Amino acid sequence: MKQITKSVALIAAASGVVFGLVTPLTASATGAPAPPPPPLKWTDCEGTGLDPRQECATVSVPMDHADPGGPKIDIAVSRIRSQSPARRGVLLMIPGGPGGDSLAHPSDKGKLMPREVRDAYDLVGFAPRGNAPSTPVSCEVGSGDLSVTSMLPWPAPDGSVTGNMAMGRRLGDACARNGGDLMRHITTLNNARDVDSVRAALGERKLSVWGVSYGTYVGAAYTELFPRRTDRIVLDSSDNPDPVHAERAWLRAFEVGVEDNFPEFATWASRPGNPDRVAGTPARVRSRFLALAARLDREPIPWPGANPAELNGNVLRQAMLNSLYDPDDYPVLAKLMLAAESGTLPAAPPRPPEPALQNYLAVGAATICNDAAWPRSASVYEKGVAESRAKYPLTAGMPRNALPCTAWPWQPREAPLRVTDRGPSNVLMIQNERDVATPLIGALKLREAYGRRAVMVTMDSTGHDAYLGNGNACGDAVVSRYLATGKRPVKDLYCE
Repeated sequence: MKQITKSVALIAAASGVVFGLVTPLTASATGAPAPPPPPLKWTDCEGTGLDPRQECATVSVPMDHADPGGPKIDIAVSRIRSQSPARRGVLLMIPGGPGGDSLAHPSDKGKLMPREVRDAYDLVGFAPRGNAPSTPVSCEVGSGDLSVTSMLPWPAPDGSVTGNMAMGRRLGDACARNGGDLMRHITTLNNARDVDSVRAALGERKLSVWGVSYGTYVGAAYTELFPRRTDRIVLDSSDNPDPVHAERAWLRAFEVGVEDNFPEFATWASRPGNPDRVAGTPARVRSRFLALAARLDREPIPWPGANPAELNGNVLRQAMLNSLYDPDDYPVLAKLMLAAESGTLPAAPPRPPEPALQNYLAVGAATICNDAAWPRSASVYEKGVAESRAKYPLTAGMPRNALPCTAWPWQPREAPLRVTDRGPSNVLMIQNERDVATPLIGALKLREAYGRRAVMVTMDSTGHDAYLGNGNACGDAVVSRYLATGKRPVKDLYCE
């Protein structure tokens, strides 16, 4: 699932008020206190490589939180319990995406945490609504629309958006036909309401959160809808909380994110002694990449087993985007460039099973299209793509292009999330200075919106996912100390 998330990085309220709810989540339809949820039935988890202590259960939540007595859906949850008498509560790990899950995180991320953090919390993961093995959705699109260059909106080599508009119509029709009623109820605000349902099912009065990437947006929604139920909140690699454009702003951020990060790749790819050295200088690496992408636009190379079954300019650009998420993946892009220039491609990389791709695409599309309205006119995207291609040639207009929301069959039911400075001062943001998917410029917007509620730690680091990932020891120590003790820096901090 990690690679799917990297390929579709964006697919990605007033304080204390839940927009659109008929009754508060804490009350029944009659106004009486809601009965306590039944105890969860914990069982062994499916999957390999998990900590033997990890256990799994399902939480029943309303499909439509405005109709708490209506149809229910399942949310899959996982847990590793703290065995320490110093246990503080629950740390819920909110995954990126939209379309990712954190069911394995108590095991894989838990083993990276210092002992004092693991002792303080039951570590809990979950699969957000629509994501298998929670009640799943799928639009059953054709295999061509699951290609690496369809799931992000790369325009045609000449900048045309005609193909993207047609893909939007196909996806909208397929989701209306095959997606079921749940599709229209997959939103960030509903994800946050589900988080509170998980909290209640676990029997906790308050909840601590570690949200990563898109998970920071869900975490921010939780701090707005349920501020008094929050304990210690860590938002890692934060999205821009644009109160009008929502995920459209995230897509556009790739322009800046790539320009922030490509120089790091270019420096590495021009280093003497590097077995995957692309060119002698960083400037030459950049020019060779642009020239190769343009050549592949004109003359794609057949690539059996890939989807699409060729290496074209946009496939190369997508490979570039994927590699910039993590400096450890720089060799993937360098090797592909060298192979393309020689005309001998390696075997196509393995792809996730089609049902997983179908599920991921459906959840991603539902979230970004239901969260906020998108323009439906091709002319809006044509203008944006032309401007972007001229100013940011590495991304070739993709960040301002049309996503499938141009022909989405449902209109948003709520205004997008609006983050405010009203609520507890218990948010710690952790951010890498160079992050291709959630660049610093967007994180600063969230920091500004929170005001006194947040403190932000910026690290002189490169890559996506900061805490215990691509950050540094200084930032990791700040987050671990906050989670374990509640001690947060008194002001914003820069970690070299």
